[in-house]
Amino acid sequence: MLITPGSLLATINTPDELRKLDKSLLPQVADELRQFIIDDVSVYGGHFGASLGVVELTVALHYVFNTPDDQLIWDVGHQAYGHKILTGRRDRFHTQRFYKGLSGFPKRKESVYDSFGVGHSSTSISAALGMAVASQLQGNTQRNHIAVIGDGALTAGEAFEGMNHAGATDSNLLIVLNDNCMSIDPNVGALREYLTDITTSHTYNKVKDEVWNLLGKMNKLGKTAQELVSQVQSGIKSSLLEQSNLFESLHLRYFGPIDGHDIDHLVSVLDDLKNIPGPKLLHVLTVKGKGYAPAEKDQTKWHAPGLFDKVTGVIKKKVYDSPQPPKYQDVFGNTLVELAEQNARIVGVTPAMPSGSSMNIMMKAMPTRAFDVGIAEQHAVTFSAGMATQGEVVFCNIYSTFMQRAYDQVIHDVCIQELPVIFCLDRAGFAGADGPTHHGAYDLAYMRCVPNMIVAAPMNEQELRNMMFTAQYDEVQQGKRAFTIRYPRGEGVMPNWRTPFEKQVIGKGRMIADGKDVAILTIGHIGNYAVEAAQMLAKEGIEPAHFDMRYVKPLDEELLHQIFSRFNRVVTVEDGCVMGGFGSAILEFMANHGYMARVKRLGIPDAVIEHGEQLELHHECGFDPQGIAEAVRELLFAGQPVAV
Repeated sequence: MLITPGSLLATINTPDELRKLDKSLLPQVADELRQFIIDDVSVYGGHFGASLGVVELTVALHYVFNTPDDQLIWDVGHQAYGHKILTGRRDRFHTQRFYKGLSGFPKRKESVYDSFGVGHSSTSISAALGMAVASQLQGNTQRNHIAVIGDGALTAGEAFEGMNHAGATDSNLLIVLNDNCMSIDPNVGALREYLTDITTSHTYNKVKDEVWNLLGKMNKLGKTAQELVSQVQSGIKSSLLEQSNLFESLHLRYFGPIDGHDIDHLVSVLDDLKNIPGPKLLHVLTVKGKGYAPAEKDQTKWHAPGLFDKVTGVIKKKVYDSPQPPKYQDVFGNTLVELAEQNARIVGVTPAMPSGSSMNIMMKAMPTRAFDVGIAEQHAVTFSAGMATQGEVVFCNIYSTFMQRAYDQVIHDVCIQELPVIFCLDRAGFAGADGPTHHGAYDLAYMRCVPNMIVAAPMNEQELRNMMFTAQYDEVQQGKRAFTIRYPRGEGVMPNWRTPFEKQVIGKGRMIADGKDVAILTIGHIGNYAVEAAQMLAKEGIEPAHFDMRYVKPLDEELLHQIFSRFNRVVTVEDGCVMGGFGSAILEFMANHGYMARVKRLGIPDAVIEHGEQLELHHECGFDPQGIAEAVRELLFAGQPVAV
């Protein structure tokens, strides 16, 4: 089902065509663009509220600036759907986030209009500044460089690093602060309160509106007038706000706040700003989910709602005849509350993902013991380390892909200091439709090489509960070591998952099924694929043994000695990178102990794997059930003559 665009939107295939329109037609373009997004996402799914909130801003930016020569960088990209539709991808937009289709995020390989690939937040200012400096070095002083960043993304340290550097340059940089008081969940922290102070100061906004036109006119009258403009602006901001202006203190000229849904005013302001040299910031107020009432009312729920009926606003959910397994994230969230009820020292930490990680369950049940620290993964890890020094048992929940941003803190602030922080890495392995920026491909490799670190992965919900239960006692049982538990996005395999807690022996694996022909060694949820593969092979008379190793570090060396003493053919399976991961750990053990066996490692290859459903990507990389079975056949029968 192809979505039919409105009559005016249908004529726009590039921003050049948009710029040929009379300014009076832009509200109609915005209305048709918003409706197209609603129509498409209701049928095909995807991120929703963020793009609706910046429809007018998107149209205005492409109307005023000469993209793609002017460089437009979207922070994260959840809000870039309108941008994609206006830049030649409208007729393919329904393929976004599907296997082999358009990416859900701006991507340099996809379009010249995507100036910078994004997926992780808070990179836009640094990237745009780098482009602006490069333009200066190349003698181009006319090109504009625009970074669109949300108030949620502005809480991350990299955004401040970028602004701090930008303020010390004369680069042609415009930062557009899209302020909607939301990221995925409501924003937290002092910055939110500061922005609220600006946006709700009636006196400041009244005076600002009255002098805006005057300042704009005086700015064109020469150097003396420009100096006066700067003095008047600074005086207004510093005298009428409770605090001095944060952005001005970083030497960024501050403009706003302005209504991000008034497209006529947006175009006028942007047209003025593109002629003002140097680094500057425009504060734009928007409503996430604008134009679709249910999304405006519940902005977290409608960040990425899945398929829905656009008329009734009912989100479509599959109906099952029998109980279904829960999501791993929900097992984590509910189990954490159970453990915290038994252990008063347990606390929870997450960087801006309380609903995505299900930390919101503990935040609701125990609001003083669960912390959302904003989009600040580095801070989350060191904050957790600080609490651990005082004897708190800290469960720090971060998506695997975002933990990459805090790797130095894991090493320097946690493991070198022998602090027993418990890291629960959600979305480990393939993240699905979010694609390579969100795949958790590397955590097994990057965590197992760090001293004073335990690395575990549960095969099912019961194992996750028991690993969490075990981790809280590790500092007593095993010494001061951090404990990483990684699990995938999506559902587990146990509808009846609330099993009694059992403490595990750290580093102890288990045999799932005995066999005689080949040993299959797995880590984590992907072990369930090996169970399916073994069932396929049994029909062919092949009897593989299957071992769930549970721990990548420490390895169960006693079990591995038994395996390599019995089997000379071994398959390892992991939902992570094969370079340096679980399979590499098995090869290291084999080499260190002088075993000689044929080992085939299955996992994510040394390549960037694009987006798609998890099973599609597992199949592409050869470790779905069929791929595991085929790997066993290759080990057993490679080189043998084929019967004709």
